[in-house]
Amino acid sequence: MRPGPKNSITDVEGLRVGNAEDHRLKSGVSVVLCDQPAVAAVQVLGGAPGTRETDLLDPHNTVQTVDAVVLSGGSAYGLDAASGVQAGLREMGRGFAVGPLRIPIVPAAILFDLINGGDKDWGRYPHYRELGYQAVQAASEDFMTGTAGAGTGALTATFKGGLGTASTVMDNGITIGALVAVNALGSATIGDTRHFWAAPFEEGVEFGGLGMPQPFPQDARELRIKFRTGQRETQNTTIAVIATDAVLTKAEAKRLAISAHDGFSRALWPSHTPLDGDLVFALATGTNGKTVSVQDFIDLGAAAASTMARAIARGIHDATAAENDLLPAWSTRDSAT
Repeated sequence: MRPGPKNSITDVEGLRVGNAEDHRLKSGVSVVLCDQPAVAAVQVLGGAPGTRETDLLDPHNTVQTVDAVVLSGGSAYGLDAASGVQAGLREMGRGFAVGPLRIPIVPAAILFDLINGGDKDWGRYPHYRELGYQAVQAASEDFMTGTAGAGTGALTATFKGGLGTASTVMDNGITIGALVAVNALGSATIGDTRHFWAAPFEEGVEFGGLGMPQPFPQDARELRIKFRTGQRETQNTTIAVIATDAVLTKAEAKRLAISAHDGFSRALWPSHTPLDGDLVFALATGTNGKTVSVQDFIDLGAAAASTMARAIARGIHDATAAENDLLPAWSTRDSAT
């Protein structure tokens, strides 16, 4: 297995990503746009999710494919972003056919970034619908990571969070990619160091190449919890998309989303808490044309987990400092630690 050419979710043929952000607000939106409707599923394991159109992704429900998936900041306000994405897709003539009409199918998930140093005095209506529309217009195979899109205002317990991506090309030619907005209650780094929990899965120096700390900190297992003694304990949630070019059923896509959650557990300590809304959408474009046997799916699930872990670390690694930040960016911390 190896990373794809871009080490990005857009190495999965048939997908583009668009970002839009408001840096004064310290928030933003990311959209994964499917060139053709893609089979989709979702798995929610956090205790505080915020979602739209996720029930229809259950394997027993009617709609099999989606046109796009939205990741947004803004907590519940950010769910408006999906309406902006729908508007952009409607202009393109995209959507589920109902008689002469087409209804774009756009599931969405949000993270809580309302208390992060940004100016949230937006007036009567929040900006997320327009940001969603802008994200569709910006959709491309190339996009910014770190302090961008849904990761613009993200925080972890120890560093700024961010938007991360990674990809893996399997030995059988199937590609898998991840996109994640990291805003975890816990930490992606070990103890008080800059070393990532995801280090065993790093490809090259994609998130700094520091490896595991030597010696391993004695207090590494002590939980670093965001604002544990403050009043902001609900400012959390890591939301993600795992995608493949394999041909999957809706039930298989659900299993892929479940496997990708292992990447959360590998890269974040702790993860899936009652105060996180941790969620993974799965997309299968089918552009590779290959179906997956049960045996092959074991490899696919393992690749989903490691790719997700790498994407989480890259999101924090790529974040940049900005005015009124509450936490430092990973890149600004003393490189000796």
